[in-house]
Amino acid sequence: MSGAYLEVTYRKGRAIAAYYYLPRPEGEKVAKTARVESGMLVDYSKAGRPIGIEITAPSETSPQAINRILKKLGFPSLRSEELAPLQAA
Repeated sequence: MSGAYLEVTYRKGRAIAAYYYLPRPEGEKVAKTARVESGMLVDYSKAGRPIGIEITAPSETSPQAINRILKKLGFPSLRSEELAPLQAA
């Protein structure tokens, strides 16, 4: 199982998108996507397991919103330093 991590995509020094990979078995793929909040989508596996959070508007997303989604999905909250790449953008 791979661990959770944040990946941020930048263009001209600005964050244009981000993806928070949730822990999942190797090779598990997205089967369904659901909008959970403005600018954020959750990807689910074929088995219905949440496997990632798409952040389509990083500059408009708060750490509180991400942690709210993680809590609803049954995952622990992130510390502010874990979200630092988003905040720096």
